[in-house]
Amino acid sequence: MVKSKIETYLGFCIKARKIALGSGAIDTLRGGVRLIIVDGAAAKNSQKLALKFKTRFSCPIIVCKSGFENAVNKVGCKIAAVTDGELAKAILNNLDENYELYAGGSF
Repeated sequence: MVKSKIETYLGFCIKARKIALGSGAIDTLRGGVRLIIVDGAAAKNSQKLALKFKTRFSCPIIVCKSGFENAVNKVGCKIAAVTDGELAKAILNNLDENYELYAGGSF
């Protein structure tokens, strides 16, 4: 199976420990979040948390349409925060059909 560029960049984030997986881990961060990634199948509460984190950290949100748990290699993970600016920029510049930038409205 061929990985997309975003999945490769997420792998780099995991290897470099520049990503927080799960709402609890994101909530403990004091700052430095550059990008929030949410699974499109996340529950309403997780979506509300993502919007809360977006305003708290002033960063964009990306919605993954499918395969988010496989991309971050963690079962049950519905939200993640990238803390490295360059990796976040690379992810935003390489959005594909499975990922879209959140522009408001419903997930």
